[in-house]
Amino acid sequence: MAKVFVFCEFQNGEPKKGALELLTAAKKSGNDVVALCLGEGAKEVASKLGGFGASKVLVNDSADLTTYNSEKYADVIATAITAENADIVLASGSMLAKDVFPRVGAALESGVASDCTELTINGADVVARKPLYAGKCSAQVNFQNSKHKIVLMRANQLPVDEADTGATASVEDINFEAKDLNTIVKEVVKGASEKLDLTEANIIVSGGRGMRDPEGYKILEPLAETLGATLGASRAIVDAEWVPHSYQVGQTGKTVAPTLYIACGISGAIQHLAGMTGSKVIVAINKDPEAPIFKKANYGIVGDVFEVIPKLNEEFQKVLN
Repeated sequence: MAKVFVFCEFQNGEPKKGALELLTAAKKSGNDVVALCLGEGAKEVASKLGGFGASKVLVNDSADLTTYNSEKYADVIATAITAENADIVLASGSMLAKDVFPRVGAALESGVASDCTELTINGADVVARKPLYAGKCSAQVNFQNSKHKIVLMRANQLPVDEADTGATASVEDINFEAKDLNTIVKEVVKGASEKLDLTEANIIVSGGRGMRDPEGYKILEPLAETLGATLGASRAIVDAEWVPHSYQVGQTGKTVAPTLYIACGISGAIQHLAGMTGSKVIVAINKDPEAPIFKKANYGIVGDVFEVIPKLNEEFQKVLN
């Protein structure tokens, strides 16, 4: 039996969906599953992971690890992977993971496959698939001569099984030795939004230049509220400073894969399409019938967003309320 190591991020005392997807996939492989949680609240989260497949959860709930520092995290994660002698290492492809796991891979002399959308585990072997060239093609990735096989998966790509309420995992505290750091993080300033991050969101309502101006963009807020959606944006309006960069979907923003993506006033530049073509259902609203976004959309509405969005919101409210 091989060993699968899953790095589990969490927020507000709950494991993120991406972590649960990976635990489910690891459990289905029939291998031994070990999870790792870091930062304040880690023990509370650890108690919930047994139901999703973890047999053991390693935790360090030190406040010193609550604020992310790439050097500290890379050291702790690499040490834990080595101690567990893990064959396969899985993490959701968050901004944190994309930053820290190349460092972990370098420290462990192990390959890292990032931004993957498909995953197959067979014993100690793992095969992943990832898109290339802005989604124009994809590559199958496996590992050769790698001590550990590290895979970073996009969120919302794998199913999550219902938790087995009768299953539990042993929880083990781990320590780390503070080392001299090249970088010290004093503070991390987070946005005030309570909505899910774009990479975790199941529904996204996104706006582009067709929203005219920052005030026009706000017409999307009631629709997002009705659907429980997270707001997104094209690069054009991020560059114009209508919304923060954290809203940006695309090649130079965030890659998303929600169940429903509603693109409002977005023409469909290749850079934007690269970030959202993994969406299960795409709805495009644009007054230009020749807009490239319609080639990718499952459903297209040709019309003025300022007329369509309020009516669409009314209809959703009738169905959902």
